[in-house]
Amino acid sequence: MGKDTPDYQNIFHWAETQKNGDIPSFKLRRNDPYQYQAGFNNHFESEAIPGTIPHGQNSPRKVRWGLYAEQMTASAFVAPRHLNKRSWLYRVKPAVAHDGFSDLPDNPDTESCFLPINPRVHLSATQLAWLPLNIPKSDKVDFIDGLKTIAGSGDPTLREGLAIHMYLANSSMMNRAFVNSDGDFLICPQQGSLDITTEFGKLFVQPGEICVIQRGQKFSVDLPDGPSRGYIQEIWGSNYELPELGPLGANGLANARDFLHPVAHFEVKEERWKVVYKLGGKLFECAQGHCPFDVVAWHGNYVPYKYDLTKFVNVGSISVDHIDPSIFCVLTAKSRDPAAPLADFLIFSPRWDVASHTYRPPYFHRNVASEFMGLLYGQYGGRSDAFQPGGCSFECGMVPHGVAYEEYQAASSQRPPEMRISPASIAFMFESSRAFTITDFAWKSDKLHQHDPTMWRFEDNLSKHKVEIEEILKAKRDAEEATGANGH
Repeated sequence: MGKDTPDYQNIFHWAETQKNGDIPSFKLRRNDPYQYQAGFNNHFESEAIPGTIPHGQNSPRKVRWGLYAEQMTASAFVAPRHLNKRSWLYRVKPAVAHDGFSDLPDNPDTESCFLPINPRVHLSATQLAWLPLNIPKSDKVDFIDGLKTIAGSGDPTLREGLAIHMYLANSSMMNRAFVNSDGDFLICPQQGSLDITTEFGKLFVQPGEICVIQRGQKFSVDLPDGPSRGYIQEIWGSNYELPELGPLGANGLANARDFLHPVAHFEVKEERWKVVYKLGGKLFECAQGHCPFDVVAWHGNYVPYKYDLTKFVNVGSISVDHIDPSIFCVLTAKSRDPAAPLADFLIFSPRWDVASHTYRPPYFHRNVASEFMGLLYGQYGGRSDAFQPGGCSFECGMVPHGVAYEEYQAASSQRPPEMRISPASIAFMFESSRAFTITDFAWKSDKLHQHDPTMWRFEDNLSKHKVEIEEILKAKRDAEEATGANGH
């Protein structure tokens, strides 16, 4: 980063970069080389050559420059207008111009069927955790080849479910593109930036930012900073949307204006490319004699996007008690159960805690959600020292969890100050109403470890007040007997 580039991992919030209005406000990180369009779920349009997009119709008899019109539809044609997802692309050659498909070998470290009948997945009633997975140092491993599946639920052919992956890459995708025909990827780089080329344009995604590449959208990943590691939440049968704010009103959490979409960018290259498709968890490949990123112009509402997590507007209690963790939700994806989301993406970023007379760490709890946590950078209180950036942990629904006894003692015995929580750190949670199973890869990994249950050996404090309690109970019994006698 240059001298004028803030250290984004150490700022408390994006607002700190604005220097109290002494400089013009800027919406991008200083080292981001691209331009974007702002908004969430808007209808966008972009053209690299002005005057390309036809107006008043989508598919004219002849598109300017001899381009081909191609629609990408991500919803049923008859879906309600507010749910209808599609984009029109005007490209040098249509996507159908390729040399045919061939099967690719299965990646033994990935999984798509998480039904318990699959012998390659495992149920766990206990809490699990993984140290950071190593990025390969030998051989060239790109984003596709470096995918490792940790956990998930359902099956993509059932059109409802999700998978959680890590990617471990040391090489850019050279003349290679990827299409996820199963679902949407929410990508969280943890080490190293991702320079992503999509059919709609380019996205530069750094640790502390996320991007969403949706089902069917071609993309290719370059590694400008060298080896890269990160997390992926993949969802099937649903799309991400902003959570409802309810009584919060119009603003807060992730604001729609902070989501950034690419602008049209195209390349005309007559060279050999390979496009890898993932369908039902299996990989297929087609070769073609031209660059697949040849879209000169486009318009629509089905567009990849990115978001800077340092812009998240935290909300919380300003009197007593904790608000439930739904206040940390950045994006959500609906399931067929209107009261239970398929997937939530939550972050725990720097914020103030000012609640009075309140036990500050997360309260001990059991809840229906499956929880998968990761750490992008910094430290996250309430977890063991083994919870490191690039690592992860998992708790299935209704498994009790909370902080260690020592932290409970400290938090209970001291008056909580007004304090900043999670300085210079961002942790996240992939949360779902569905039960997860764990893959063979993760189950047999040498990075897997379980929390030492001795950290939760709590004292019985009630028994220390045995005499006092017996006096209170005796007085209660005596009063009840006296009341009964008077009643007769």
